[in-house]
Amino acid sequence: MILAKKLLGEKRDKFHGGLYHKTQVNLAYNSNRIEGSKLTEEQTRYIFETRTIGFKDQEAVPVDDIIETSNHFVAFDIMLETIEVPLDASIIKQFHSILKAGTEDSRKSWFGVGEWKKLPNEVGGIETSLPENVAGDIEQLLEWYNSVENIGIEEIVAFHNRFERIYPFQDGNGRVGRLIMFRECLRQNVVPFIIDDDHKQFYYRGLSEFERVPEYLLDTCRSAQDTYQNWLNYFIRE
Repeated sequence: MILAKKLLGEKRDKFHGGLYHKTQVNLAYNSNRIEGSKLTEEQTRYIFETRTIGFKDQEAVPVDDIIETSNHFVAFDIMLETIEVPLDASIIKQFHSILKAGTEDSRKSWFGVGEWKKLPNEVGGIETSLPENVAGDIEQLLEWYNSVENIGIEEIVAFHNRFERIYPFQDGNGRVGRLIMFRECLRQNVVPFIIDDDHKQFYYRGLSEFERVPEYLLDTCRSAQDTYQNWLNYFIRE
């Protein structure tokens, strides 16, 4: 977990303009953008760097987009600080609780921030796990994942696909799932990756076709790995 320690060190040192800074901005921007956020990358960077909102004459954005972006920065920090803890249901719920805190969804009695979903839902027209089955499905998924001796990108991506098929929360599953992928790459010393908004359709296609052609999603993630590796080559000097 050498890379995780470097990111955590830059966070604690409040180092500006390094790998931690770049990762925070890009992961929050792209993961939220994939889900429909109207914030631009520059606006996302401004929020991270100044913790203020000052977009001047730019187009107004929904308040929830701003809240969820700020929340994503917090979730990323918590992810780094708990990186040595094996993935479990409580960590997954904690990510959701942080990402959705203070949003409009958090004020809905049926939503359940940080809790498994209460109402059945579909994603892309595909049925997901029923609420009464979520806890068991997640437990089985974690049992499989944590039993694998040598986890690589194939297992991390397969976990992500199964997680998104379960769709354990009412909303926010994609953001939680992509944060988990980044976390597990760090834990397993796999080059992490960020699915950028430009490749959203390849990512969605990969998820929808995973059972038939897993290489679609794997190739998208490996391409994103190449991008992050270029960042590592720039920022990390031996």
